Order: sequence, then C-alpha cells, then structure tokens
Amino acid sequence: MRKGKQKFLKTVRCLQLITTLFIYHVFADDAAIMAELAKGFSNAPPGWSGNTPCKWTGVQCDSSGRVISIILISKSLSGKLPSGLNKLSSLQSLNFQRNQLWGPLPSLSNLTSLREVYLDGNNFTSVPPDFLMGLTSLQTFSIGENLNLPPWTIPNTLADSTALVSFIANKANIAGEIPDIFGSFPSLQSLRLSYNNITGGLPPSFAESGIQNLWLNNQIAGLSGGIDVLGAMSQVTQVWLHVNKFSGPIPDLSGCKSLFDLQLRDNQLTGVIPPSLSSLPELQNVTLENNLFQGPVPKFPAGVQVTDGSSDGKNSFCNTSPGPCALQVTILLQVAGALNYPSALAESWKGNNPCQNWRFIVCDSGSVSVINFGNQNFPGLISPAIANLTSLRTLDMHANKLTGSIPATLTSLTKLKVLDVSNNNLSGKIPEFAPGVSVKTSGNPFIGIELPPSFPPGNASSGPIDKAKASVSPWIIVVIIVVAVVMVVVLGFIVYRRYYVKKQSREYKSAKGSKNGKTSLEGDSDAISSDLPSQMGTENYDFHFSDGISVAIPIEVLQEATNHFSEENILGEGGFGIVYKGQLHDGTQIAVKRMESSFMNKKGLGEFRAEIEVLSKVRHKNLVALHGFCVNGNERLLVYEYMPQGTLGQHLISWQERGTLPLTWKQRLSIALDVARGVEYLHGLANQSFIHRDLKPSNILLGDDMRAKVSDFGLVKIAPDGKHSVETRLAGTFGYLAPEYAATGRVTTKVDVYAFGVILMELITGQKALDDAQPEEKAHLVTWFRRVTFNKDEIRSSLDPSLRPDEETFKSIWKVAELAAHCTARDPYQRPIMGHAVNVLSPLVEQWMPGSDDEEEDSFGIDLNMSLPQALQRWKANEETSTNSDLFTDTSPEFTSTPQLPSRYTSSFS
Repeated sequence: MRKGKQKFLKTVRCLQLITTLFIYHVFADDAAIMAELAKGFSNAPPGWSGNTPCKWTGVQCDSSGRVISIILISKSLSGKLPSGLNKLSSLQSLNFQRNQLWGPLPSLSNLTSLREVYLDGNNFTSVPPDFLMGLTSLQTFSIGENLNLPPWTIPNTLADSTALVSFIANKANIAGEIPDIFGSFPSLQSLRLSYNNITGGLPPSFAESGIQNLWLNNQIAGLSGGIDVLGAMSQVTQVWLHVNKFSGPIPDLSGCKSLFDLQLRDNQLTGVIPPSLSSLPELQNVTLENNLFQGPVPKFPAGVQVTDGSSDGKNSFCNTSPGPCALQVTILLQVAGALNYPSALAESWKGNNPCQNWRFIVCDSGSVSVINFGNQNFPGLISPAIANLTSLRTLDMHANKLTGSIPATLTSLTKLKVLDVSNNNLSGKIPEFAPGVSVKTSGNPFIGIELPPSFPPGNASSGPIDKAKASVSPWIIVVIIVVAVVMVVVLGFIVYRRYYVKKQSREYKSAKGSKNGKTSLEGDSDAISSDLPSQMGTENYDFHFSDGISVAIPIEVLQEATNHFSEENILGEGGFGIVYKGQLHDGTQIAVKRMESSFMNKKGLGEFRAEIEVLSKVRHKNLVALHGFCVNGNERLLVYEYMPQGTLGQHLISWQERGTLPLTWKQRLSIALDVARGVEYLHGLANQSFIHRDLKPSNILLGDDMRAKVSDFGLVKIAPDGKHSVETRLAGTFGYLAPEYAATGRVTTKVDVYAFGVILMELITGQKALDDAQPEEKAHLVTWFRRVTFNKDEIRSSLDPSLRPDEETFKSIWKVAELAAHCTARDPYQRPIMGHAVNVLSPLVEQWMPGSDDEEEDSFGIDLNMSLPQALQRWKANEETSTNSDLFTDTSPEFTSTPQLPSRYTSSFS
C-alpha cells in the first residue's frame, strides 16, 4: 500500500515538474523571439539590450513575465519583423506606427489575446495568407499608408475577430471585393478603406454591424452598385463614398439620426434627393456634386454646409435653386422612380421642360404624348402616375424586366391608343381599356394570374411563350400551393415526433440513471424536466459531491440537511425565494436556494434552467460552484457551495449591524480582482461567451478567507457562437444597468464591465449605487463619481470613513477610482474589457501581498535558470531524499492539495 502511494506521489511530482519546465520554456520562447526582433532592426531602440525583454523600452509584460505589449511609435526604426512574431502567444498590443520598417509582414495567426495592431506608416512589401487568421480578441487593426504592399484582399478569416471595433487600411493597396462578413462585428465602429482598388458593391451585412465611421472614397477602379444598405445603418455618423461609381438613388435615411457628414460627390447616383436627408438632426456637411441627381434642388437647414452642384450644372436638377419642378417633370420623375431611376434617363432628363430633348419622350403642343421605353432592359414597375399625363397617346414599355401588374388607372387616359408591355414579367389581371386601345401583353408568363406577394416573377423567362403556357389556370397554382403546405406540415410533424420521442427517452434515461443520486448534468442541460422523479436516490442518504459534476439530489437529503428548511437555517431571502444553510452527513456545508412556487412561471423556470446550464459548463475558482439541483413536484431547488462570510454588500453597507469589522483596503482590492477574474472567465475564457447581466455586491459571496466568488447566474445570457452581444428583455438591478442596455435591450459584455465599475465605486466610498438617504447630488453614485473623478481632494473626502488611508494606500485607491470611471464610460466602446481590469488590479494586489524571494527563485526545488538536464537531475535527487520524509507518511484518505506556483505564474492559470 505504502509503495503504491509513493508511486502515486512520484507521478504527481513528475507532472508538477513537467508543468514548471513547460512554463519556463514558454518564457524562453518569448525571450528568443524578442531577441530576434531586436536583431532585425537596423537601428535598435535605446534600452533594447540585456536578456530581460520585460525591461526594454516600449515592452510590457504581465505579472508572470509574458510579453503582452510592444509599442514603438515614430522611433525611425528600419529593418524587418521576424516571421515568428505569432509565437508571442500572450501578446495583446503591437504598435509600430510611423517607422520605416520593410520586408514581408509576419503572420499574426492564432494570437488569441491580441487586441491592438498598429502597423500603419511603414514600407512593408507583402501580406501572408494567414495574416489575420484566428485573432479572436482583435479590437483595433491599422495598416494604412503602406504604399509598397502588392494587391491583397480582406480575408474572410477576419470574421474570427468578433470583437473588432476599428479596421483602418487607407492606402494599403487592397483589391477585390469587400467580403460580406460584417454581421460578425456587432461592435465595429470604424471601417476606413480609402484610396485602394476595391471593386464590387457594399455588402448587405453592413446593416448588421455597428459601423459609425465608413470611409470608402477614392477607389481606383471604383466601387459600384446601389447604396441602399445605408438606410439600415442606424448608428452611422460619417459616410465617405465620394469618387466611386455608385449608382441608383439615395435611400430613405430617416433612421440615421446621428449622421453628420455625408460625402457622395463624383459618383453616378440618380434620383430625387429624399426629404429624409435634409431633415437629419445632426447633419453638418453634405457633398452631392458630379452625380446625376434629379428633381428639385434640396433645401437644407441653416448651418449645414452643402455642395450640391446645382449652380454649375453638375447634376440634373430641374432648377438651379430650391423650388418645385414643373408638373410634367414631377410626374415623369415618379415614373423613373418606379424603375429605380435608370442612368439612361438621368443623363438626358435635365432641366424643367421634358419637351426639350428628353430622351424617350415625344411632346405635342407642350404636352407629353409618347413615352417609348421599348427594349431598354429597365427593371421595376409601371407607375400609376402615368395616368396623370392626360395627353399621352402611346406608352411603349416592351422587352424590359418589368414586374407587378398593369395599373388600372391607365384606363383613364382618354387619348391613349397604344399600350405595349409585351415580353416582360408582368402578372395580375389586365384592366379593361376602351375598345380603340391596342393592348399588347404577350410574352408575360403570369399575365392574368394573381401571384402571391412573395412569388419571384423575375425568374420567369422574358421571351415569348406559347398560348397554352400563357393560359395556366389559377386553380393549378392553388392546388400546388395547398399540396406544398400539407407536405411541410406533415414533414414538420414527423420531425417533431422524432425529436419528442428522443427527448422523452433521454429524460427517462436521465431519471433512471439518477437512482444512485448522481445524475450528471455535464453533457445535457435539457435533461432538467419537471417530470424528473423526486424519489431518485432516496435509499442512499450518504450523499457527497464530485468536482466538476452537478448532480440531482433527493429532496429527503436536503430536508435532513436543512432541518426541514427551518427558519433558523435561513441565510437570506430574495424575489426568487429563500436560501438555507445545510450540512450533509459527511460534514459538507451547503447553501440551498429554494424557489417559491409563485416564482415558477415561465420566467422563473427559465432562470432555474439557465443557472444549471451555465454552472454545469463553467468552473472557475472565482465563480460559486453549483453542487446540484432538486426537482420535487412544483418545487425547484439549487444547491451551492456554502460561503460562510455572506455577501459583499453585507460587509460594505451593514457591517456595523452585523457586528463585524469593516473591510480593509487590502481585502477590497483582493475582492475586486477575484470578481474581475471570474467575470473575465465568463466573457471569453470559457468555451462560450457568457454575460452575467446582474453583477452587484449582493451577488458576490465571500469565504472565510475573504476571497470572493460571483454568484446568481439566473439572468446569464449565452452569446451565440462567434458573437459577444445578444438582444434580450431588460433584466438586472437599477443602479448597475448600463445606459445603452436600459435604452435598447441590447446586452454585451460591456454591460458587466459597467456594473463592475459601479462595484469598484462602492468599494471605494462604502456607498450604495442608488441611495435616497444621500443628498440629491450623491444619490446616484455613478453620476456623482464622474463629476469628481479628476479631483483627488473630492475623492479623498468621499472615501469610506473606515479606510483612513495613508499616502501610499491612497495612490492605490486613486488608480482603482480611475479604473472605475473607465469601466462606467457612457459609450460602451470606450469601456475596457475585463482582462484590462485584471491587468490593472493584479499589480496593486501584488503590492499588498508580495511573494517571498524564495518563491520567486525556486519552484518545487528547481531553479528556473537551470538547463533541462540539470533540472531533471535536481528533481531526481530531491525525489530520492524525500521518500522517507514526513510528507509521504500522511495517512489521510485523499490527496487534495498541490504546491503553490510562484506568484509570477499564477495569473496564467487563474
């Protein structure tokens, strides 16, 4: 037995050694890459010498010694960057702006921590194919002003960068089309691609992004197509599309309330300027000249700078100053609008008199008598406004791509003699014209048939078809539709039945497997069912938990553990119900959340399921652990690890009533870091991105060592794969709700960052987020804090009175105050990510709880400066001398502790 135990412990120590050596060699890799980087410079920056890159100018490392930032702006650096730069796996920021670096750009692939890349203003000569692959944390990318790059395209792999905020690549020789991947970037603010050779049109996914600044001007070959997508970009503030080949009309921009700068000059845009443009409340600057705009000259409010080309004929407006067009011009522009304002019309339809050389128009005595659009390939509809041209005799629109129906209003044209709409894609009933009118409708496959609105007649042939095909009975169409609907219903029923049978089988197996009291939720959170038997495992009351597994617990176990939910065991109450303290047979203390039956509506059941689903997927030392759950009739119970010191709110606000000591600044710092690490893990270090939505002091629990864990995951939202935001109903607690969430219901990880900032303010002041007992100017903590953030005297006078800091302590408090203000910025894009909060707080906590020199220099008896053979030899010697030590005579049944890593490594594993 003893021999077996020694063998086991040897294995444990071997694993520890391997881990340590792995960490050591990762650090060595960083040093080697940095040495290669320094070697590649023709003129290395001052201070770039020695074997410790973390001390070099412009280089920043984390507390574990990994390189996280290289910032060398305008240092007149020349030379090449090393190809292995992406081996700096902890790198977060890379900035070589405005230098003279040349040669191929190194791949940045799979630098999953990389957030900022600034390479603009250099002379790089090539872009690797995997340049932007796997950059899952990338927020800012800038590569503009690199004039020596060969043509390259924006890769589809950029879609990996779902947190992207800014993509700047002006004058970077980008070619090809803009990929349709912008639905992956809900946080994108700036897209600047001016002065390149991009072709094609605007991708529809622009509408799914949050783009505010869009610069696409001055493409060599010219972007083309319509600009309709602008109307769906509600957050856009600045649009530069000038010097391209865009065509078609300006869309309705009434939803773009923040647009202040619109540059559309030097394109091929047509149509009437929509009234929504001149009505935009924030508009300041518009350029429209050198297009083919028609209709009246737009009138903008005073203060808006406008260049519209009306005075020098650089558009096709009907007049040279604001004012209505002539009646016939207005009618013909409505006709053109139904055809999406073709360029062929805009090029010749100038001035305020259609009888003066307007193409396709013939007049008689000053009135339009003939419209001949025959064989022009125009798409669109026949405008009912044509009926207002009362002198019209001939309307020829044959051989185009017209859809819709023939307007019945045309029958009111008393002088009409010829109507030719043959060879289009028209449908619907043919109106009854006067006997003397020649009506030609052949070559329209669905003429005479009322099509559903969703039917795409444009797919039909526009050529002549035989009479039999043209006379398809409406009943045939109806039968086809009915059969299709029946088939869909039957197929849906079959799929539902198969899914339901499988789900019932899965729940039955789950319930059956729970007879031993250990039903695992790790693989399938859907197994939580209101039909789950309450008798599971009732014969086995000797209950215990396994790490990493949530189990179904019999109600009898929880009744006995809580003394049948006695009042003496109550820990707290909330809207969900009551939390009880309990103790199992093996001495394990637990907290049991018993949800009220009135809470078991759809919302309550959803939160119950969400809590189990989230805590069954995530495990972290700073997240409260879910031991299990119980379903008993209409009752729902959740079982957590017990946190004996209660909530952070109790220690901040009501410590005197509880008869406890106030929190020291050291404890507050440690709690803040614990919370930051827990939320950072939820946001991006787990397999999915989780958004807590209800972060507040009452949801932060403390252990006897005053270390914190985040709790209460009933409102957590799981962001879809590859995204960091989701639309949801409003939930949470006032005082901690981010303003954009309260206003729009769109929740992102920055909602949690805001709440964390409020908690930091509470840690500093000892005040509540909302407190009616305070004077009005201090009642809302965030509002007051913003006003005094930059006034040290105000902050000092408003500290929690129990702190009484000395000068050194106040410096630490001031840094946390700055972080709190940063986290609660009004604009969510200006708030940091939680990883930044961890990086700010970690060195402050280290300052108060420094590791010993022995820890820094030695790990498990191994000097980190040793070579690998020396380390193995030292470990072997230690192993031989320690086999008879007291450590190996421990007779406890479980080996549950492992040696501590040195403090400079701990953040890599937290």
